[in-house]
Amino acid sequence: MPHLDNVLHTQQRQIDRFGWAVTAVLPDNDGDDEHGPFAYTVGLTRHGYPELVIAGLDPCIAHAILNTAAGRVYDRAERFTHGQHVNGLIAGYDTVIVDGHATDTLHPGTAFALYGRHRVRLQQIVWPNRHGRFPWDDGYEYPTWVQPLIAHPGQP
Repeated sequence: MPHLDNVLHTQQRQIDRFGWAVTAVLPDNDGDDEHGPFAYTVGLTRHGYPELVIAGLDPCIAHAILNTAAGRVYDRAERFTHGQHVNGLIAGYDTVIVDGHATDTLHPGTAFALYGRHRVRLQQIVWPNRHGRFPWDDGYEYPTWVQPLIAHPGQP
């Protein structure tokens, strides 16, 4: 595993060039089926915006979604709000934004390392299942560990 200083240095170069970087966190290969992958942006805090996090998707897909969303925030000054339905991030489906705090499962470690836990605000991009249901809806077909949440849209 790369040394944290090297990771932070590489991320800082990406932030300087693009405005943000994306970090993927993969589950350990110890047979633990209770933690899925997640990814998050690093660098939006530097510009006064919340970092974005998404859970439960293949890292390449998560990276593409986060880059699209971060580009809308950074390049087009779009602001997402808690409970907002957002189209254009996943073909054929809306996603929902939730504001919340890091959890033991969804922990943006390198963002905290760069900016400090007290400065980093989080917004999660929540995706629906193939039937358009979200984790808080009846009939959502995935276990809760696939897409853990930092909050629900009904929570302030």
